[in-house]
Amino acid sequence: MKSLNIGNSLWEWGKKTYTMGILNITPDSFSDGGSFFSEEIALKHALRMAKDGADIIDVGGESTRPGSAQVPEEEEIRRVTSIIQLLSKELKIPISVDTYRAKTAEAAIKAGAHLINDIWGLKYDPDMAAVVAKYNVPVCIMHNRTLGHVYQNLIEDILQELKESIELAHKAGIKDEKILLDPGIGFAKTWEQNLEVMRHLDVFRSLGYPILLGASRKSFIGKVLDLEVQDRLEGTLAITAAGIMKGVDVVRVHDVLENVRVAKIIDCLERK
Repeated sequence: MKSLNIGNSLWEWGKKTYTMGILNITPDSFSDGGSFFSEEIALKHALRMAKDGADIIDVGGESTRPGSAQVPEEEEIRRVTSIIQLLSKELKIPISVDTYRAKTAEAAIKAGAHLINDIWGLKYDPDMAAVVAKYNVPVCIMHNRTLGHVYQNLIEDILQELKESIELAHKAGIKDEKILLDPGIGFAKTWEQNLEVMRHLDVFRSLGYPILLGASRKSFIGKVLDLEVQDRLEGTLAITAAGIMKGVDVVRVHDVLENVRVAKIIDCLERK
């Protein structure tokens, strides 16, 4: 895998684990809904995450938790562009936007975002891949599917569906070195299936792209530990360590400082 320029940052795959700090500008996210809805508080939190070692800040304007209501596109654009404009003036690290809508992605890029994080793997909005290609920005392609579809073989099905997303990227002209993959922990999967994906994270590296793991505070951790979302730090840290040992390159997390420390230790053990 080649290195990747994101904004003014050079990410050299294999040298370290990169940390993506989560900034939800939403009133209803599963973990921190409403906590950073104010721009002033959101900016302060982003600066704190950067100080704590985040390599990129991921801005989301719509909750993607199970059962959450869709936000009108105009409202999502308003939320993310406003804070991205603020962050781009204050942060030295790059900014990503968590969206599956092409118009939101384009508006976010114009506001200063450097990476698109698409939870529908370019499959929801037929214009998304074209926008990514037009602005030549990196994209994280996540596995997802409509609820109710039964897996024939969990890992093989996820691999195949990620390949479909990669093909969409190629058809639009997105370069291979601009693609990251996310197996979609917590999306259209039971808690047992999430654990199965965790056990097989190394398999996804066979596709030849960097792997992002987004499992912070998720319900499968709560299920295993019988803990509410605010008490899942230790479980998240364990998942971060396990993920790095399985070869993931980026971890998307709420608690940046603690996860950065864990990543540094595991990197010392696992990366030459």
